[in-house]
Amino acid sequence: MKTMVIAAHPQLNTSRANQAWLLELQKNSNIHVRDLYNEYRDWNIDIEKEQQLLLQYDRIVFQFPLFWYSCPPLLKKWFDDVLTYGWAFGAGGEYLLGKEFIVATTTGGTENEYRSGGANWHTISELLRPIQSTIAKCNGVYLPAFVTYNANRGTDEYLAQEAKKYAKHIETPFNVLAH
Repeated sequence: MKTMVIAAHPQLNTSRANQAWLLELQKNSNIHVRDLYNEYRDWNIDIEKEQQLLLQYDRIVFQFPLFWYSCPPLLKKWFDDVLTYGWAFGAGGEYLLGKEFIVATTTGGTENEYRSGGANWHTISELLRPIQSTIAKCNGVYLPAFVTYNANRGTDEYLAQEAKKYAKHIETPFNVLAH
């Protein structure tokens, strides 16, 4: 299976958790990693290039830190620009049909803070529903998300363990039925 990871972190070089994840992913030649903020410093997304890349991979992973209960702004712009009517959804928009998508995110808060009634009021699954709905609208298959909680306070050992779990998660064949 060919997998593309779209890393969307505005300060990727200073993120210990995301760096640990990427270091672990470098061990797998079947995973192609892209740094969205590095590629599009001017925020002018090459729509045709991005659409062609999506066609080349079976599984796409969106890797980002949770920012104000959502994804960073360049990734949101990427969704808006790349997933167009007639290509990703709507009449003729079946190019992503059956493609697998995973969200991989880091949070500064603990897992207990992301529970119903917790400090953040909602679970991660609830907060990721807009992305899940976008993928479903685009005929993709939304696979279980991967989350590293308490990332900014995690020890190097904890982050290394999480990186191994992350790599295993995005390589796991999930038994799902495409709609």
